Amino acid sequence: MKKIILLRHGQSTWNKENRFTGWTDVALTEQGRQEARQAGRLIKEQGLVFSKAFTSYLSRAVQTLHLVLEELDQEWIEVQKTWRLNEKHYGILQGLNKAETTAKYGANQVKKWRRGYDCAPPALDPDDNRNPYFDVRYQNVPLAYLPRTESLKDTVERILPYWQERIFPLLEREQNLLVVAHGNSLRAILKHVKNISDEEITELNLPTGIPYVLEFDNTLYLTRDYFLGDPKEVQKRAEAVARQADK
Repeated sequence: MKKIILLRHGQSTWNKENRFTGWTDVALTEQGRQEARQAGRLIKEQGLVFSKAFTSYLSRAVQTLHLVLEELDQEWIEVQKTWRLNEKHYGILQGLNKAETTAKYGANQVKKWRRGYDCAPPALDPDDNRNPYFDVRYQNVPLAYLPRTESLKDTVERILPYWQERIFPLLEREQNLLVVAHGNSLRAILKHVKNISDEEITELNLPTGIPYVLEFDNTLYLTRDYFLGDPKEVQKRAEAVARQADK
């Protein structure tokens, strides 16, 4: 049995403040660090040894991965970072409080921006300092690939080439892989792997810091997928994610 563990980063400072974060680089809170360590302990209980791990260019995911590997005593493994695993870009919403945004634009519109498949928030102006073009970490990424907003569909199209060319093929020779990223970048992967419809993906909510296991047989056919941890706690925290934009 081969496994890929997907993990959304621990609580960030803007998660705590209920803000749209996207490509904005923010750190973990103390709770987020505790969530990362607990995720590491849950994974360790499964006896998993990884050969490679993947994460985004954003600090909250990088920090989470580091803490998980500390708990696993596997800090030595190869880590590959890529902008393609970054969170969905939320355009002009980045930095805004989700509940206040709902009060301004309405619950239906905000749900489309947050969870809809092909509806992107309004884009940043090209000269906005939040444009990733001005961030040194993306200096080697072609301008045409740098988003100023994204829908989940755009996020899927950004991530799939990396998943299909760099991550998933490794299962042919590796046993276990670890991917630490973000709510929407992981939703994009799950949509593809589980063939989730455009409509159903709106109801998929991933809590911070809870490992999600994908099990594959030796032909790389998905046989099982599940969260690690207490099912009631997972459900409670997933429902909390769904309610973040409530007024």
